[in-house]
Amino acid sequence: MTDPDTVLPTISARERPAGAPGGWSRREFIKGVIASSATVSSVSYFGAGCAAPLPAQTGGVERLLSLQVNGQTRRVDVAPNETLATTLRYKLGLTGTKIGCNRAECGACTVLIDDMNHYACSTLTHRVRDKEITTVEGLESADGTLHPVQQAFIDELGPQCGFCTPGQVMSAVALLRSNPNPTRAEAQRAMSGNLCRCGAYDHYLNGVMRAAGATTMTASVDGGEG
Repeated sequence: MTDPDTVLPTISARERPAGAPGGWSRREFIKGVIASSATVSSVSYFGAGCAAPLPAQTGGVERLLSLQVNGQTRRVDVAPNETLATTLRYKLGLTGTKIGCNRAECGACTVLIDDMNHYACSTLTHRVRDKEITTVEGLESADGTLHPVQQAFIDELGPQCGFCTPGQVMSAVALLRSNPNPTRAEAQRAMSGNLCRCGAYDHYLNGVMRAAGATTMTASVDGGEG
């Protein structure tokens, strides 16, 4: 077999790189170039990995917040993109706020923010630092008496599996605070943002109307005593 090195002509003086030995063949020269390129590439690759990290940015979002929850000031460490549902459940232990769809569709995470019902799963905690937050745990009185809506839902057999119940309660409370004596159609519209996978919608509506009657009666009694 013919030696391939003898087939390739020797690099002439004009083609030979400066400082290259006169006896190099074309093949040896090409091999040397390839080896040199590989060495440079590996140094660049590993050098980039060992480079000193960039300095951390300063002036970020404040993480330690004071939240007004159920009439109390709660100090909590909150990430910039953290939702209120996550903060309430996993930082403050208020697990009555459920996470169902986690995309503002089912209403299981409903809480009150300044007496308005909101989906906690789509509300950033940093947006409510100056507002009053009420969860289902904050509805019962100090002696343990249930809120009229909670009691009415029990009386009307509203809860089935119970997962959606806290959100249903909070939406009903928000309705009765803004409209103490709604019609059934108004109550149905107000509760339309809360899904019940058990299909107990009529039970919950009956509970809203019962609670409306109870709150109206209580207001009348209080007015008469005044």
